[in-house]
Amino acid sequence: MLISGNEAQMTYKVNQIRTASKDQLLLMIYDIGISATKIAKNAIKDENNEMANKELQRAQAALRELMNALDVSAGEWANTLMSLYEFMHEQLVKANVSKDPDLIESVKLMLEELRAVWEEAIEKSRVESFAQEEMDHGEVRPQGGFDFAG
Repeated sequence: MLISGNEAQMTYKVNQIRTASKDQLLLMIYDIGISATKIAKNAIKDENNEMANKELQRAQAALRELMNALDVSAGEWANTLMSLYEFMHEQLVKANVSKDPDLIESVKLMLEELRAVWEEAIEKSRVESFAQEEMDHGEVRPQGGFDFAG
């Protein structure tokens, strides 16, 4: 039995999500929000209000997921981030009512910046974790230059 391209793509996406780490899922949610804001902004320019509405709701859903995933007991930074998520959500609701592409663009830029910060933090954590594992196992790697010890 052959499956269509759309079904194959959907199966791939489902498997990608099922096997993703928490860090990867976080970045995927940001990607969904960013993509949805881009599509919504273009839909408004094309006067396709139905598509704009659908994509703005998708971006709002991504922000709600980010809010639900955030542990506000982690400290002041988490409360600040929650306030920013709430602000972005409100901006998208306003943008959906007014069909204002500038509001959408500002949210898209914030999402892109936050995604980049999270990606950097995840990578830094991964590198530090790897280095700690090597130290725990007594492995020492040369820190640059050449290793002539052979």
